Amino acid sequence: MKKHTTLLGVSLLALAVSGCAVTTQPIDRSVSEQRARDDLQAMFKDQEPLSGPLTLHDAMARAVKYNLESRLKVMEEALSRRQLDLATFDMLPRMALEAGYVGRNNRSASSSQSVLTNTQSLEPSTSQDRDRDVADLTMVWNVLDFGVSYVSAKQQADQRLIVQERRRKVVQTIIQDVRSAYWRAVAAQRLLDRIDSLMARVDSARKDSQQMSQQRIGDPVQALGYQRALIEASRQLEEQRRALSLAKTELATLINLPLGTELTLAAPEGYDVPDLKVGIEQLEQQALASRPELREQDYQARISAAETRKAMLRLLPGLEFSAGGHYDSNSFLVNNRWADYGVKVTWNLFNVLSAPAAIDVAKAGENVNVARRQAMSMAILAQLYVANANYNEARRQFVTTQELASLDNQIVGQLRNRRQAQGIGDLELIQGELNALQADLRRDLAYAELRNSYGQVFASAGVDPLPSNAPDTKLATLANGLAEKERQLDSGNVQ
Repeated sequence: MKKHTTLLGVSLLALAVSGCAVTTQPIDRSVSEQRARDDLQAMFKDQEPLSGPLTLHDAMARAVKYNLESRLKVMEEALSRRQLDLATFDMLPRMALEAGYVGRNNRSASSSQSVLTNTQSLEPSTSQDRDRDVADLTMVWNVLDFGVSYVSAKQQADQRLIVQERRRKVVQTIIQDVRSAYWRAVAAQRLLDRIDSLMARVDSARKDSQQMSQQRIGDPVQALGYQRALIEASRQLEEQRRALSLAKTELATLINLPLGTELTLAAPEGYDVPDLKVGIEQLEQQALASRPELREQDYQARISAAETRKAMLRLLPGLEFSAGGHYDSNSFLVNNRWADYGVKVTWNLFNVLSAPAAIDVAKAGENVNVARRQAMSMAILAQLYVANANYNEARRQFVTTQELASLDNQIVGQLRNRRQAQGIGDLELIQGELNALQADLRRDLAYAELRNSYGQVFASAGVDPLPSNAPDTKLATLANGLAEKERQLDSGNVQ
C-alpha cells in the first residue's frame, strides 16, 4: 500500500512539473505580413503631400518632422518627462490601506500559570471573536527618504535634459545629412538626362561601327579601336550614372517619403559660393558652450555631484513620522475604532561603515566626468578645425573645377562647329562631350561638397539649425525658420 502511495505521489509531481513547462510557437507568416502592412501604413501616415518642386529648406523641414529617428527621439523625450513625473511621487509619504475578514476554526483562548507554584491561576478565557472584520489606514513619512528621493528626482530631471541634448544632436545630424544628399540630388537632376542622351549617342555610334565592320568597310584595326573607345566612353558614363542615380533615393529616405516617389528638386540657378563670415575663435567658444555632447557632460556632472550628496545623506539617521486609523469588529473591545501616531528615529549603522566608500566612488565619478569632458572638448575643437579646413579646401576645389568645366564646354562648342564642317568624326565630338560632362559632374559634386562642408562648420560648432522659438511644427513654419536661421549664419551671427 505504501509503495502504491509513493508511486501515486511521484506521478502527481511529474504531472504538475510537466504542466508548468513553458512552450512557445513560431509566429505565423500571416501575422508578419499584417505587421508589415501596418508598419508601411504607419511610417507614412499623416504627412503633408508634396506640392511642387522641393526646396532645400522644405526637405530639411520634412526631415525634422517626419524622419523616423527624429520621431524616436521625440518619443524618448516624452518618456523621460513621464519618468520625471513618476520620480516626484517618491517624495510623498507611504500610505497603506488594509481591509479584510479574519476568522479561525476555534476560539482564541488562554489561561495563566503561577510562576511561584506552577499551577493554573486563571481558567481559560477569550477576549476575541472567532470572526472579525478589520481595516487599517497607515501613513509613514521618513525625512531621510524624502531627502534622498528629492535628490533622485533632481537627477531624473537632468536625465530629461540629457535626452533633449541628444535630440538636438540628432536634428543637427539629420539636417547635415539632408544638406549633403540634397545637393548631390541636384547634381543628379542636372546631369542624368545629359548622361542618358550621350549614352544613347554612344550606343548608336557603336552599332553603326559594328555594321561597317561586318560589311568590311574601312580598316578593321581602326574600326575595332574606334569601337573600343566607344565602349570605354560608355563604361565611364555608366559609372557616372551609378554615382548619381541613388542620390534622390537617399534624400527620400531622410525625409521619410515612400521610396519610388517621383521627386523634383527646385535647383537654383548658378552656383552661389558661401562665404564664412565668422572667426574661428568665436566658433571655438560657440562649440565649447553649445555642442550637445558637452552639455550632456555638464548634466552628467550634476548627476554625479547629486550622487555624492545622496551618499552623504545616507550617513544621517532618519526621522520617521507615522499616523494611522484602525477598525476591528471584535465585540470584546471597548473601542472598536482608534487612531495612533508616533515619531521615531531610525539609523542603519552599517551605512556608517559603507558611506565613506560610497562617497569616494561618487567623487571618483565626478573626476571621471571632468576628464571625459576635457577629452571631448579637445576632440570637438579638432572636429571644428578639420571642418574649417575642409571648407577652405572645398572652396578652392570648386573654383578650380568651375574653371575646368568652363574650358571643356568651350572646347565642345568648337568641336561641334568642326563636326558640322566635317572636320572631325563622331568619336572626337563624343569624347569632347564626355570630357565636358565629366567636368560638369566634378563641378556639381564639388559644389555639393562645398555646401556640405560649409554647413559642417556650423554643425561642428553646435549651432542649432532651427530657431528655438518656432510657433508651431507646420512644414511651412519649419522651412521659414530654417531659411531665416541660415540667413543669420550667412551674415556671421551664430547666436
